[in-house]
Amino acid sequence: DDFFDTIRSVTRHRTIISMTLLAGGASLFVGNAHHAQMPAFTLDLLPNDDGIFYAILLAASGLGALSAGIILESRNLLQAKPHTAFILVFIWCVVIIGFAASSNAYLSVVLLVVAGFLELTYNSMAQTLVQLHAPIDMRGRIIGLFNMSALGLKSFSGITVGVGGAVLGIHWSLGISAALLLAFSIVLMIYVIQITE
Repeated sequence: DDFFDTIRSVTRHRTIISMTLLAGGASLFVGNAHHAQMPAFTLDLLPNDDGIFYAILLAASGLGALSAGIILESRNLLQAKPHTAFILVFIWCVVIIGFAASSNAYLSVVLLVVAGFLELTYNSMAQTLVQLHAPIDMRGRIIGLFNMSALGLKSFSGITVGVGGAVLGIHWSLGISAALLLAFSIVLMIYVIQITE
């Protein structure tokens, strides 16, 4: 009952619902399913890899996220605004599509670092916006709903990216999933475009 009360409360706040749906959409359409496909991406990029390049690919997005955490904590570069969060997700989608289409090992590593940076940045910004706009008496439950959307829906990205990879191939599957997220995000942005920033 509290769960549905929280959802009803959230629907009255366009910033909260849009950021919750944005984070959930990113988890659903792309999530981290492509991390499980890194062995296949590695073999496509460097067929004779002895395991070193695979380790580099796995560490690349983590390095990007670490860099984002350090930079965002040490400098006030980006103000938390819905428009900015959407732009970050748009760029993230393009970077993921670029990684999916890349046949160059070095470019792929760079793209994964950038993707890790952007992923942490938009997630942090979306959560900050939810915290700032949530009514005090509902804040805990609303943040819980956001986290459920942002983290819980990642389990389904194995279907959108993983199962799709078995049918279409990992490159096409990841690229199409990121393109669908881009389209979903554009619709959401149109929904909140009139919010005063």
